[in-house]
Amino acid sequence: MREQRLHPWSWLFVLLQQLKQFLLPLIVLVVFGGRDGERDVYENLATLVVMAILVGVSLVRYLTYRYRIGADGLSIRSGLLSRNRREIPFARIHNVVVHQSLLHRIFGVAELRLESAGGARPEAQMRVLRLDQALALEQLVRQRGQATPEQAAEVSDSTTLLTLPPGEIVRLGLISNRGMIAMAATAGAAYQMFPQKMVANAIEDYGQQVFGYASRLHMGWMSGLITAASLLVWAIALLRVLSIALAALQYHGFRLSESQRRLTVERGLLARVRTSAARRRIQSWTLREGVLHRWFNRRSLNIDTAVVESRGEHRKSIRELVPLATPDTCDALVRHVLPGVQWPPTHWHAVPIRHWWRLCLWPAFWLALIAAALWPLAGQSALLVLLWLPWSAFKAHRQVRRMGWSVDARLVAVRGGWWTRWWRFAEIDKLQALRLSRSPLDRRCGTASLLLDTAGAFGDGPRLKLRLVPLEQARALHAQLSLTLARRRLRW
Repeated sequence: MREQRLHPWSWLFVLLQQLKQFLLPLIVLVVFGGRDGERDVYENLATLVVMAILVGVSLVRYLTYRYRIGADGLSIRSGLLSRNRREIPFARIHNVVVHQSLLHRIFGVAELRLESAGGARPEAQMRVLRLDQALALEQLVRQRGQATPEQAAEVSDSTTLLTLPPGEIVRLGLISNRGMIAMAATAGAAYQMFPQKMVANAIEDYGQQVFGYASRLHMGWMSGLITAASLLVWAIALLRVLSIALAALQYHGFRLSESQRRLTVERGLLARVRTSAARRRIQSWTLREGVLHRWFNRRSLNIDTAVVESRGEHRKSIRELVPLATPDTCDALVRHVLPGVQWPPTHWHAVPIRHWWRLCLWPAFWLALIAAALWPLAGQSALLVLLWLPWSAFKAHRQVRRMGWSVDARLVAVRGGWWTRWWRFAEIDKLQALRLSRSPLDRRCGTASLLLDTAGAFGDGPRLKLRLVPLEQARALHAQLSLTLARRRLRW
């Protein structure tokens, strides 16, 4: 096939992406920056020069970017002075992401990202293609990127595995803290962008108005307490409403589907994201369950693939396989994607409860350090910090009671947490390395830790690590898994 260009409006989206990172600071500088009138001409001229350079760079990128679809891969040519040519075999592409912002949808275009294993950046990031071209290329990767020719010849319709109705999206908003995170981010951005004196004056003025209004009401302490509690309830309710709105924006129309041994996730109200990955590319799984999850009888299910995510791009990946579902639904989905695997495990090896004190050593150390630092300022009152120790000990005891691990012929699993519970597991054929380690405390207590690495161990979640295992048991398990890995072929 002959070489093709991107969409004619591609240069505009590249320009907007370049402006995105400093557009807000520029607006703040223009609105709040001091201007004396004499330098207006020079400042406007400098702004025009910068804009002209950015537009020129965007146009050059569009004019020099070419791609060609071959029988076994994609060939990309780019660059003017420094010319690059990249060959991307279809079989090496792990994830395919089709992203549409609101502006993309207005123009009828989409951004396509092709990700492979181990790369800090996508193998190809096409800004932008016509929507039908992007979907056709995604389908081509699905068909030609199979493990065997027999799999590539399979033709099957897309099967829906999971959807999120409006009620589930409302529950997701109530469970999550997206509203609080958004408010904190907004406050931090305002503090960074606006002059510090302006922020301080605004807080002081509003505070004086609120306290002045309250003083004119002549409320007693009981009325004041009720009013403060009411305001707190209203604030929490508004944050939850904001969380529901953000969940609707992000997960509206959520659909998890399967076609030709690939899992595809579609979601989003204004910005629409469609991302897919082959089932065989999944390296590890993580189930999570917080307190609010348990109240609603819900869990979330995440996966890790052998792709290093760029900063700011994690929301476009297929990490979040199930944002919210019942425990039975999550377990059934795991068994569907991993046929023949026993999940949940029938037997968990517990961690000896007598080691609970080891989990509260660090909190005790930091509490003692804080108390010592506050002693010159607060005197004996600094010892009140140590009142946290009983809670820390109780929490450590509960955590050890829930810790456990399971290993069978197909799967290795670890569980932990108490307030927020989690289960992490992976197929034994996806393990890349084993590491048996012993800290000074392990040598003193006769225990060891066994760390299991997979190609997708890049997330910020719990690690696939067996902790506080009796030494003889850890050594026997290490020998067993080492022998198994030596006999089997790595599948990733």
